[in-house]
Amino acid sequence: MKSRKNVAIRYSEAFKHQIVSEVEAGSSCEHVRKKYGIGGYSTIQKWMKRLGKLGALPKIIRVEKPDEKEKLKELERQIRQLKNALAETQVRCVIAESHFEIVCEDHGLDPEAVKKKIDEERLSKP
Repeated sequence: MKSRKNVAIRYSEAFKHQIVSEVEAGSSCEHVRKKYGIGGYSTIQKWMKRLGKLGALPKIIRVEKPDEKEKLKELERQIRQLKNALAETQVRCVIAESHFEIVCEDHGLDPEAVKKKIDEERLSKP
């Protein structure tokens, strides 16, 4: 038996139009592809784009109000600012933690014990 790997199948324009008509009439691309033994998964969709009516293929349509695009850009800008602010805050927290540990060591205190005492005092206050 001969392998089909190197065989290019050419379809006539009439055949392509028939397939497009069936899809436009309500058959799914996959059903028609299997029915006629068409190998490529996107072959029929390409024919639909070239030969068919535009409404036969599923489309995604995005409807926006005029100011939505600007709003989206502004929200993306705010997200960038917030990410930068968070990163800066995290760095400051690490620096403050390091300073705290240095001060504790300079005074001969255990940093974990001091933290625990501070937490206990904070919890006991109303």
